[in-house]
Amino acid sequence: MLSRREFLMAMAKLAPVLGGSGLVLSGFIEDILFHESGLAHALDPTDELVQLAPRARYWTSQASGLVRCLLCPQGCVIPAGGRGRCRTRMNVGGELRSLVYGQPVSIHVDPIEKKPFYHYLPGSEAYSLATAGCPLQCKFCQNWQISQASPEDYRTPRRSPSWIALSAATRRAQVIAFTYGEPVIFAEYLLDIAREAKKLGLRSTMVTCGFINQAPLADMCKVLNAIKVDLKGYDMSFYRNVCGAELQPVLRSIRQIARSRVHLEIVNLVVPTLNDSDKMLQGLIDWVLGEVGPDVPLHFSRFHPDYQMLNLPATPVATLERARAMAMSRGMRYVYVGNVPGHPGNHTYCPFCGKMLIRRTAYFVQDVKIKNGRCGYCGRKIAGVWV
Repeated sequence: MLSRREFLMAMAKLAPVLGGSGLVLSGFIEDILFHESGLAHALDPTDELVQLAPRARYWTSQASGLVRCLLCPQGCVIPAGGRGRCRTRMNVGGELRSLVYGQPVSIHVDPIEKKPFYHYLPGSEAYSLATAGCPLQCKFCQNWQISQASPEDYRTPRRSPSWIALSAATRRAQVIAFTYGEPVIFAEYLLDIAREAKKLGLRSTMVTCGFINQAPLADMCKVLNAIKVDLKGYDMSFYRNVCGAELQPVLRSIRQIARSRVHLEIVNLVVPTLNDSDKMLQGLIDWVLGEVGPDVPLHFSRFHPDYQMLNLPATPVATLERARAMAMSRGMRYVYVGNVPGHPGNHTYCPFCGKMLIRRTAYFVQDVKIKNGRCGYCGRKIAGVWV
């Protein structure tokens, strides 16, 4: 039999196809799910998940036993026994604890191009992991089974940071990637894994929504080698209504990463009717160009119907091509079409002589013409980390 949560999640996926009444149903179900898994829902303090949960970082005590989480801009004020919007951080006796520390729900070894990183160690194997939870509630999330889950939904073996690092090294991955869900919510675990990985000569990367406060992001930038940020759209109402978040903190995070020495790439998932207008695409392109420069790789990726957006079609390839052409005409040097296997926009070209430098088939690198960080044809420097 389906659990209550599984039933509600199934109905939430069905709601968009029911038209206007479905939107009401979807909102009602979201309220129930948030009530059940957010601030109002508490785990039994004797639950092993709570008992083993370590003390979190990035929080402060408030009056009457409340705590304020300082990890992300949601700024949740959490009563005793309650949790924040991400469902992963719990107030246990006036102390904030991380319920997902040591609790990966997904571990795979992927090509690094799948993240996607196109200008960071192309062809590398990335040991990839995630825990449950996310500070956002994107209605189009394509990993919602992980991001919108609670820690207790997955009872997985505990894995220490040293175990993760050694496992990655044993499987001969060059990189550890914090991905699939939202790594921000397991910040403490991420920091400890990255430090252990460095001892073994491994590099660490993160795929994130960028919805994080400055202090924890600064700590992450000290241990991470590359960060890919999903800039979901360039519109405040889009972020509020579709993602349950704010745009400005994400823009701030991108600026902060760009100022650090961490390699940065940006992805925009182009969703039909929601963030695919010329105005929104042009605004995003102009902001990236003006704030972080023309050399940051920018990916426009194809949306496929999922979660609560089953009523929308997949993004027309022509829309992605239009976005790419707009960015290149404005002076962006490395612009890609994502989630369209075999498209010419998957390859890397020299922005100076126009020759193809990296040929890709799906997520796999077939040929590289970059030598010592320079174009193998004209000798000009190509932005990225190649060795």
